[in-house]
Amino acid sequence: MVKVKAKDLRKKDAEALLKQLEEQKSELAQLRVAKVSGGAPSKLSQIRVTRKNIARILTILHASKKAAKKDEFKDKKYKPIDLRKRLTRAKRRELTKEEASKLPLRLLKKKLNFPQRKFAVA
Repeated sequence: MVKVKAKDLRKKDAEALLKQLEEQKSELAQLRVAKVSGGAPSKLSQIRVTRKNIARILTILHASKKAAKKDEFKDKKYKPIDLRKRLTRAKRRELTKEEASKLPLRLLKKKLNFPQRKFAVA
């Protein structure tokens, strides 16, 4: 079978992709049998192409599923780990702006009870 192009695969729906995946897998099984039984060299070179086709199909399937999940969790507060922002470990653990600007209760009371004095400079 010929090499499949990713742009052609993206146009297909999930059912068609799954059907094509099964075809590719069955063809790969036939090629492996031919390899064991001493098949022609052209069939042996076809194994690599078929394996890469299977990988392309699986990649497109996974990308479309992930895009659908991304849309599903777009406005939700909690998201699955693989849909969250990929930051450094330190950035993920950093305080948010709101958390950093909060004052401890003791300082908050002190600020309310003893505000900054205003002086009139002549």
